[in-house]
Amino acid sequence: MADFPKPRKGYSVRTLPGFAVVAIFTLFVLYAPIMILVVYSFNDGSSLAIWEGFSLRWYQQAAANEAVQDAAVRSLFLAISAASVATVAATMAALATTRTRHFPGRTMIYALINQPLMVPEIVTAVALLIVFAAVKVWTGHTSMIYLIVAHTAFCVPFAYLPIRARLETMDTSLETAAQDLYASRWLTFRRVTLPLMWPGIVAGLMLAFVISLDDVVITEFVKSAGQDTLPTYMLGQLRRVVTPEVNAISTVILFAGAILVALFFRLTNRRG
Repeated sequence: MADFPKPRKGYSVRTLPGFAVVAIFTLFVLYAPIMILVVYSFNDGSSLAIWEGFSLRWYQQAAANEAVQDAAVRSLFLAISAASVATVAATMAALATTRTRHFPGRTMIYALINQPLMVPEIVTAVALLIVFAAVKVWTGHTSMIYLIVAHTAFCVPFAYLPIRARLETMDTSLETAAQDLYASRWLTFRRVTLPLMWPGIVAGLMLAFVISLDDVVITEFVKSAGQDTLPTYMLGQLRRVVTPEVNAISTVILFAGAILVALFFRLTNRRG
């Protein structure tokens, strides 16, 4: 019998010489400063460079700081509001671009939805500043609605991508079968499509929440006086006196974001 050539193994970047060294060095450069920040958030002294013993002093001080409390409540309200509105808009956009027949301009719609991802954030922030400054002068209104609108516009593509990915991997024969059994479009959506796409919606909501909670640039440009969020409060503290209290707040935000991102990947990797 003739010998058939064995199939070639897929190319793996891990086989390149020096890959492990470069990977370890890159991870060290990225995560060593974060680990130092976390360690020094438990420093008993006020120095950012001299270890003076383990203590939860700065966590207690941050928790008792009224400015931190106000900024935390404002950040949570802003992130929940913007993420919720962005997720609803992203869900409708994902349904419109995956559950309809092909139409001219679909590629342009994709580009418009993902525009905040392609344009530098500082450009988006300056554009929003110009528009909202004119609106504030015209209306005299300076509430949190401007921040909610700005964060919503920036978070839509982050919520849209996992929802669209979920819809594209769903078995459309289930929806077809429901309609063949005389279910209306609304009933099919409510009983079949929505339960199947729910993990994608929750993943998009969490990702948008994390993006809004961590945003600094857009918030700094759009906010009015007395509307500091936790990131902008920390930025203001860094311009004055830096204490491990900033490290403690950063550590809390870091672990909260890490938990949400881990849940996001868990949901996006669900099968069935």
